[in-house]
Amino acid sequence: MELKPDPRTLKPQLSRRSLLAGLAAVPVLAATAACGDDSSGSDGKTELSFFWWGAQARADLTDKALALYTSRHPEVTFKKTWQANQGYFDKLATLTAGGNAPDIFQIDDNYIAEYSGRGVTLDLTPYKDDNKLDMTKFPESLWKYGEVDGKLAGAAFGENTQGLVWSQTLLDKAKLPAPKTGMSWDDFISWAAEVSKATKVPGTQDPSAIYQALWVYLRQNGADLYSDNKLAFDESHIGSWFSLWKGARDKGACPTPDVIHEGNATDISKQLVVTGKAGTSWVWVNQMPELKKNTKDTLGVMAYPGDPSAQWARASMYFSVFKGSPHKDLAVDVLNFLCNDPEAGKILGTDRGLPSNLDVRKLVADTVTDPNMKQTIQVQNDLGTKFGPTSPTVPPKGHSKVKTELVRIAEEVTYGRQSPQQGATAFVTAAKAAIGQS
Repeated sequence: MELKPDPRTLKPQLSRRSLLAGLAAVPVLAATAACGDDSSGSDGKTELSFFWWGAQARADLTDKALALYTSRHPEVTFKKTWQANQGYFDKLATLTAGGNAPDIFQIDDNYIAEYSGRGVTLDLTPYKDDNKLDMTKFPESLWKYGEVDGKLAGAAFGENTQGLVWSQTLLDKAKLPAPKTGMSWDDFISWAAEVSKATKVPGTQDPSAIYQALWVYLRQNGADLYSDNKLAFDESHIGSWFSLWKGARDKGACPTPDVIHEGNATDISKQLVVTGKAGTSWVWVNQMPELKKNTKDTLGVMAYPGDPSAQWARASMYFSVFKGSPHKDLAVDVLNFLCNDPEAGKILGTDRGLPSNLDVRKLVADTVTDPNMKQTIQVQNDLGTKFGPTSPTVPPKGHSKVKTELVRIAEEVTYGRQSPQQGATAFVTAAKAAIGQS
C-alpha cells in the first residue's frame, strides 16, 4: 500500500481540554471493540492499521520492515499512515475517540501515561511474561520505562539520549576549540560567547525553553523533573535556570529572542545549527542523521554541559497496541518482529534510536554503512559509559502540557516581559496545574 503523509499535518494543536475530551470516550469504545478476536477476513487475509510520525526516511524504512513481515506472513497486510510530528497526537486523539484507533501506533513519553490511564493501550505484560513479546535482550531499565501504574503500556523501540550538537565547520573557520563533555554550564556559556564574538554567529541556541535541557540541569542540582507523579523541583531551581540563560543572552552567547523562538520549533530542519543561525542546538542524539541532511557542515555532538552522570539512556519512543483492537495477538507478534528480528533491525537501523534488543543493536552497529548512523551509534555508546541511572518513572499525565508551558513562559522571560523569578513562579504554578498537583 502506498505510503502517504496525512494532509492534516499542519493543522493547529488541539487544546489539552479537547484532547482529554476526545480520550474520555475511549474506554467505552475500547470495551466494545474488544469483543472482537483475531479472526481474518473472508479472503483469509488480515489487515492491521499502523500509524506513526516521522520524516520520509522513517516512512521508507518502516515500509520496508513491514513488507518483510508480510513476505513471511502473506496473510497479513498493513494499512500504513504517517505524518510529521506536528499534529500527530491531534490525529491520534481523533481516531481513538471515533472508535477508529490504529491497531499499532507510535507514542512517546509525552502521552504514554495519558493514553494508558484512559484505557487506550493494551497491557503488554502477559505477552512479555510468556515471551510472545520477547524483552529478554532489552536492558531492564529500558523496557520498564514503558510501565505505567504497573501495566506495560508500550514496547520501547529505541534507546536515546540528549545531545548538544555543534558546527565543527564554523569552529574550524575561526580556529576555535570544540566544546567538551563535562565542561560546566558557565564554561559552556563563556565558550559560546567567544564563538559569537569570533564568528558573528551566536554561539548557542538558548535552551531555557527546552525541557530535556532543564531536566538534566535539575538532576545535576539535586532535583528532578518528576517523582511519584509530582514535580520534583521548586521555584528556586527554575529561577536559577532562567537566570543562567538571561546571563548568557546578556553576554551575547545566544541569538535574539525572535531567532530563539524560531529555534524552539520541533522541526529538525529549523534547528539553528543547521540553519546557520547558531553554533549549537539541543536535540536528541538519534536526530543526528536527519540534522546532517539539512546542512553541509560537519557536525559534532556531546553530552549536555555539567556532570554527564545526570544524563541517562531513555526510551526514545514506543509502539503500543490499541486495547480495543480485534487483532491484539497478531499486533503483538508484529511488535515482537520489529523489536527482535535481525533483518528488520538492519532495515530500521537507528532512526528511532539504538535498537532496544542488544543483540540487534550490535548487529546494526557492525553492519551499518551510513556514516551519520555510525556516528550516532558511536556517540550514544560512548556517552552511555558516562551516564547515571535512568529516570525512575515515565512522566505523568500532563507532561506534554508542562513542556508547552515551559516554552511559553521561558519565552516570556526571553522577551523581557517577565523576570527570571516571575517566570519561575508562573512555571511552577502552570506545571502543577498541568499534572493535577494540588
